[in-house]
Amino acid sequence: MILKDITEALKAEVVVNPADINIQVQCGCSADLMSDVLFYCTSNSILITGLTQRHVVRTAEIIGIKGIVFVQNKKPDKETIELAKEKKIPLFITPFCMYTASGKLYEAGLRGCPKQ
Repeated sequence: MILKDITEALKAEVVVNPADINIQVQCGCSADLMSDVLFYCTSNSILITGLTQRHVVRTAEIIGIKGIVFVQNKKPDKETIELAKEKKIPLFITPFCMYTASGKLYEAGLRGCPKQ
């Protein structure tokens, strides 16, 4: 699934633009515990989370996550946005809760990340 399809399925607002909206994403991960993200997420994935702090961007950078979706219209602070721009990690905001956002992407064909 490409980022463009993800943003459409989630009715997401783009906060930090991707370099390429047609970047391929292989799987999705939904979590608020960054230790779970480090364990379960893989590179070339999308992260769905309710956390908007900078450590989410740092975690995404470590793994090679292709984009972060913040749920329930949660907006990241200025420092998080600037760090995401610096690291070239796209940020999106969806009005849906984590459960619904995950379900919508699953319905659209995006599967969860396989356990490493």
